[in-house]
Amino acid sequence: MQKTKKVVLAGAVLVLFVAAGGYWLYQYWQKTAGTSKMAEGEVLAKKYCASCHIFSEAVLLDKKTWRQGVLPNMGLRLGLRTPGQDPYADMEPEEAALVKMVNLYPEKPQITPDEWLRIVEYYEALAPEVPGQQPPHPAIADSMAGWEAQSVFIGEKQTPGVTMVLYDAATGQLYVGDTQNQLYILNSNMTRSSNWFMPSPPVDMDFPKGQAPRLMCIGSLAPTQKRNGNFFSFDPENRFPASAFRFDSVHRPVSFATADLNGDGKEDGIVCCFGNHTGKISWYNNFDPTREHMLLEQPGARRAQVADITGDGLPDIVALMAQGREELVLFENVGNGEFKLRILQQFPSVYGVSDFELADINSDGRPDILVTNGDNWDLSPIKKFYHGLRIYENKGDGKFEEAWFYPSYGATRARAADFDKDGDLDIALVSFSDDLAKTEHGLVLLTNDGSYRFRAASHPGAANGKWITIEVADLDRDGDQDIVLGSFLYNIREMGALASRGVEQFPHLVVLWNGGK
Repeated sequence: MQKTKKVVLAGAVLVLFVAAGGYWLYQYWQKTAGTSKMAEGEVLAKKYCASCHIFSEAVLLDKKTWRQGVLPNMGLRLGLRTPGQDPYADMEPEEAALVKMVNLYPEKPQITPDEWLRIVEYYEALAPEVPGQQPPHPAIADSMAGWEAQSVFIGEKQTPGVTMVLYDAATGQLYVGDTQNQLYILNSNMTRSSNWFMPSPPVDMDFPKGQAPRLMCIGSLAPTQKRNGNFFSFDPENRFPASAFRFDSVHRPVSFATADLNGDGKEDGIVCCFGNHTGKISWYNNFDPTREHMLLEQPGARRAQVADITGDGLPDIVALMAQGREELVLFENVGNGEFKLRILQQFPSVYGVSDFELADINSDGRPDILVTNGDNWDLSPIKKFYHGLRIYENKGDGKFEEAWFYPSYGATRARAADFDKDGDLDIALVSFSDDLAKTEHGLVLLTNDGSYRFRAASHPGAANGKWITIEVADLDRDGDQDIVLGSFLYNIREMGALASRGVEQFPHLVVLWNGGK
């Protein structure tokens, strides 16, 4: 009997041991299977995301934004639709037809349901619950000693919608474009000289010596595949002979640059067509619209600047590309009007690159690159810890390395100038942020103390708007650089937020006079 009990006990122990081992094996299998699924999801995400842009890490957005904003759109672009779902439902017929032509939303799935599930599980598992926080930055002083602010109101429009602010040093006039297709010309005392109706909102302009100004109109501020932008000579005072210069049916042009690119002694034009799902950057021999040289066919061409980056005496082109495949590129001039593409920096598609400028920040004789990223209008409108201003130091031979980062939600544009006249370049930064509790920080003046040390300051006079454009020029011709801010209030909610802070009027411009007025 005693022996039987021992046998039964031993059997029970064996059963428990096997059960425990099975449970451990099951847990191990679950863990390894989960790890395997995550690894598979990462591989698939890199495969399918990288077909349009560089891979975006899950940590860049929170779970909700991935789940409700980005991933559903990505699914549509991979041909995955729920029954009855129509990605063209909110488009007007002409727009829908143009989008269908580029096959943005394939009719047939480009990925299996199981593969898509792995991608979704990967992002949902690794994304944080809440967006990441920006790193600390130098405290912003709430005053700018010696600077005086002037609010400027243009016309009778209550809601500012400034799209362009540019200064003509030859005439001392300021040109201002707005969302109502108006071009205003202001005298040096900021009074209106004249205003003109344009085909669409003005976005860029230059003032060549001895020629009529050249004006670019975007066609549509809202994203579109329509080609209804214009680029033409505009002579408001009939000071120059009539010019035949004109580009029509341009796909959302946003900026242009000029230089003699092929060495024939004639000025050429570089046109950035942001587009929407398609776009391009091209140069035009002697500004002739029939002599186009395509540099890059890709949506999101934001801005181009010309400089001899490689040091061979030939003018190279640096350009910023946004809209998905976000990158800073160099078109290296190899002579005879030919260029070789080199990618300087790439950014995840959620970065929202907005603008750049060439400027020798460290005073070593080579142009560095200031890049702002803060565009937040698309599928992930949350505060992003990586928004801000970055300085890429020129290391020579077309190589640039990040040397400094200033966090700034909604960073839009940065302009470098020696504001304090101490021999080095300072930076004026504007941010089109939804943080309307501290709108004066939409402008930050970064005073250069050398070795990438900057003191930050804002001005109370910059508190009454959302700044999307900036111009830096010696407006009063007293030998120092002044700042003009252009305001863009998107809706009544934004006006209400400012009104709740005691703002009673909404200026179109704020001029910051360096040294007072």
